[in-house]
Amino acid sequence: MEALEHTTIVNLGGLLIGLLFGAVGQRSGFCLTRGLQRCFQAGDGRKLRSFVLAMVTALVGTQLLASFGLVDLSRSLYLGAEFSWLLVPLGGVLFGYGMVMANGCGARATVLLGSGNLRAFVVLTCLGVAAFMALTGVFAQWRLAVADLTSMRLALGAGLDAWLASAGLPGWLARWLMVAVLAVPLVAFVLADRRFFRQSRGDWVAGVLIGLLVPAGWWVTGYLGADDFDPVAVVSLTFVAPIGDSIQYLMLASGTDLGFGVTVVAGILLGSLASALLSGTFRLEGFSHPLRMLRYMGGGALMGIGGALALGCSIGQGITGLSTLALPSLFAAAGIVLGGFLALRGPTRLPPI
Repeated sequence: MEALEHTTIVNLGGLLIGLLFGAVGQRSGFCLTRGLQRCFQAGDGRKLRSFVLAMVTALVGTQLLASFGLVDLSRSLYLGAEFSWLLVPLGGVLFGYGMVMANGCGARATVLLGSGNLRAFVVLTCLGVAAFMALTGVFAQWRLAVADLTSMRLALGAGLDAWLASAGLPGWLARWLMVAVLAVPLVAFVLADRRFFRQSRGDWVAGVLIGLLVPAGWWVTGYLGADDFDPVAVVSLTFVAPIGDSIQYLMLASGTDLGFGVTVVAGILLGSLASALLSGTFRLEGFSHPLRMLRYMGGGALMGIGGALALGCSIGQGITGLSTLALPSLFAAAGIVLGGFLALRGPTRLPPI
């Protein structure tokens, strides 16, 4: 029997990860937008704690992989030596504001589409098209021009652990000390509500499972996809460029290679569809008012452009990027939370429709 090519193995791994993400996301309602909404508007932090738990799980799991040499995180997008001090946080703010406008980020919209929510189809279409407008389309030259003017080069690299190592600490100690600096306050936030683990089993289980899918993605692309002659990109869960890639693949499949991100998106759709059908929760939903549709379209477009500027989304930067200890991911994640706050409680909060 002929062995599978490494690219095929990576794509199958992406499909499996997507299936699990879709099923868990559909059953649990895992979503940063929902977490911020309930926390800021109703004082209910359970969904937000689920997201934070996923951040911690992904961080520890990813750094364990790196410690054992199973993945070279320096090959990832997040640990580049340069980043724009303006576009990354600004893109985060735009993304955070857009995800509230659309009532969910790109990942959540993908899960909802598999469950029959046709509003999510509009959001994903606008997100994917807007992202490619900023990445390679009509806005690309402006983005690159501003990036050139505002880029800063990090002499020690983007990894926060490298800054500690430069002070003379052994690499392994610098890595785990920085993990502790990030993880301890996050864990303290999760444990601040003792009822969370007793009364919200579905939320904390979802946080752990989705957090584990991030190191799984690194392992699939960075270890199973390793090849001296034809290496695949070292990536994990992110949902801005992959949604655009998926739209492009549907149109140009004969001239485009199927990649990890596209198979993850396909897996999420199938996983959420299966979960919705098995649980009896699948139903078709649309817009009740034209203004609501316009808001969702605008939210999708803001997420696409913002995600392109920030080099990731709420999961791509907030969970996956932070799992690499990347400094730019902190700026992007802070921008996303700020954007969500401005849309929910700030002076630019969105009026009800």
